[in-house]
Amino acid sequence: MTERYPQLLLKNRRHGKTAYLHEYLAGGGYQGLRKALTMTPKDICETVKASGLRGRGGAGFPTGMKWSFFPAGQPGEKYLLCNVDEMEPGTYKDRTLIMADPHQVVEGIVIAAYALQVTKAYVFIRYAYEPCVQVLRRALGEAADEGFLGKNILGSGFSVEVDIHGSAGRYLCGEETALMNGLEGKRPNPRYKPPFPAAKGLFGRPTTINNPETLASVPHILTMGADGYKNLALNDKGAGTKLFGLSGHLNRTECFELPLGIPLREIIEDFGGGVWQGRKFKACLPGGSSTQFLTAADLDVAMDFDPLKERGSGLGTGGVIVFDDHTCMVRAALILIRFYARESCGFCTPCRDGLPLVLWLLERIERGEGSLDDVEMLRQQVRNINGRSFCPLAMGAMFPMEGLLRNFEEEIRVHISRGRCPLND
Repeated sequence: MTERYPQLLLKNRRHGKTAYLHEYLAGGGYQGLRKALTMTPKDICETVKASGLRGRGGAGFPTGMKWSFFPAGQPGEKYLLCNVDEMEPGTYKDRTLIMADPHQVVEGIVIAAYALQVTKAYVFIRYAYEPCVQVLRRALGEAADEGFLGKNILGSGFSVEVDIHGSAGRYLCGEETALMNGLEGKRPNPRYKPPFPAAKGLFGRPTTINNPETLASVPHILTMGADGYKNLALNDKGAGTKLFGLSGHLNRTECFELPLGIPLREIIEDFGGGVWQGRKFKACLPGGSSTQFLTAADLDVAMDFDPLKERGSGLGTGGVIVFDDHTCMVRAALILIRFYARESCGFCTPCRDGLPLVLWLLERIERGEGSLDDVEMLRQQVRNINGRSFCPLAMGAMFPMEGLLRNFEEEIRVHISRGRCPLND
């Protein structure tokens, strides 16, 4: 089914198998690195900037611009961190990428390290991703044996060391400054910004943090050119391909590599096989649990950063979570808020106290004990939490709440008026 669109990141995917170095090389692997070593670090950054690549970890910040802020010419130790702390509900693309073809991530790390003149990189990975750790270790060993990693890479004089750090934390470790505290052996609370990581990051030194999908895209940008990569998208503003992880009430839940700008309807109907059990589509989260609910009126939206933002939602991590017409949206939001309240580090009041209050209100409403005043209190809490929490965790938790209040307020009111979930009738 994916044959209709070019496959870059998942072209070596084989069911139940992980690509070895010889398979990766047969498909043109490490040609991006060879080309990079003939370029200046600045030219690599400019090429990535021209490609339009935006971060694939959720924030969507332009990667080339992010790299341009990095003090590559500053003497002393500098760090590159690959963030694989993938713990957001509905998101599993990084796991899929690594288990399919880990050398793409390794090659992307080495190219990024050269572009930023970094000699030390870390892969910070979720504690539950032990199979990913094993295949990454194997890939790092293979790459080092063939001269693609370590000292004097391919005779260029450039050297970089890559280590894997298994996270002992939870969801908040995916926030870049909390990640750095965790890597340093501290409690993984978020840090004050400024100073930003590019100025003072890991161990007080300049640091940049990228998602593995972002890094794995870089070799392809160098081999096919900035324009070639950009033109893979189906709309003028987008660039490249994206990994979309489908979950929820679909006939087919799998991770697909698709061009940015593809309509949401095509993802759900063609690649997801449509809503399961012959039921109807009710809602979806288009980019993981930190995005707003969309409805059937949004099915023709282009799956890209700007079009989804215009609809009040976001591309996020590309985790498309679909809900059928038998779903109680109050309960769906409740389950998400329960996750976020549990994962709060307790550092700031809006998150520590605000999220449990939202959870309490939703639980009251779902039990049939709510009042109409609770609806306004939910709105008030969204206003109080948004923009006031120390890090994005609480704000991310409010996105599905905003979508619930915007698109399904009547369902909340029916819970209250009937004193029970209407789906229990």
